[in-house]
Amino acid sequence: MRRWWSFLAAMGLALAQPPQTVRKPVQNQAIQDRSTSSFSYDPSKKDEATVQIQNVAYEFTGTEIPGRPADERLVLRKTSRSKYIIGDIGFEGTTTVEAWPLGMDMKQKPLYAVTLTGNDSRTVDGALLVFDRGTEEVDWWSVYQTGTGRHLFDTYVPLIGFSISRDTITQRYAGLEVRPDDTKDARLKDPRVVAVVTYASAERVIREALLTCDDPKQAQLLRSFADESREMSFSAGALRIVFTANYPSPPSASTVVIPVTGDDLDLLRAQLPARVHITAWKR
Repeated sequence: MRRWWSFLAAMGLALAQPPQTVRKPVQNQAIQDRSTSSFSYDPSKKDEATVQIQNVAYEFTGTEIPGRPADERLVLRKTSRSKYIIGDIGFEGTTTVEAWPLGMDMKQKPLYAVTLTGNDSRTVDGALLVFDRGTEEVDWWSVYQTGTGRHLFDTYVPLIGFSISRDTITQRYAGLEVRPDDTKDARLKDPRVVAVVTYASAERVIREALLTCDDPKQAQLLRSFADESREMSFSAGALRIVFTANYPSPPSASTVVIPVTGDDLDLLRAQLPARVHITAWKR
């Protein structure tokens, strides 16, 4: 009798449990969708021997991804294709990132697919996709949301991440977009423009600020990729951007310090080199 009652109790407990979400197992996906890595070398053309590489990599994220349900994880497939001509500077390359909810049949259309020129991408804190865009002499990066595939900003210094709180992790990110000569934004074609500072969370761009210089020649020097190097860091509650003259110019540095106050850039308290200004700006 005790066994009978134990059986009934177990059955009642099983019936009381909520139904579990059933996810399909995913195996050998690289074979099923024919996404494979490859390498080829072609020396047939004199002085134009080429190397072509395709790399495919998978990863899955944690939960709490901005733009997605709190308990959802994503599978990311990164496909990088590059072509090199031996002896030439730079290369041709693209990187594609596709995303699916973990457990979804990956033969179905992905949540998004982002394809950009460049040769690599990486995830940062599970929340951001950072694409390496430098295929020639200038290094730069594009920052996208992992959850939505939406573009946030570009930066010509490595992306930095930091917490603005000591009590809890309140993660923020910053970058510096140096004005390229072929910019399509008419406002940035002003010869006094140097760069745009971006301060963001994983969800949105919080603040953009425009750096300008009264002297157009100095502004041109500060934004030059050949004559100037730039570094960005965060310490003591402030962003620091250091512009340094490259060799063979005499060593000299100009520093911009922008405090972060109340989860925003405190532009009024910014410390700037002579003739350099900073103002709020929006795309």
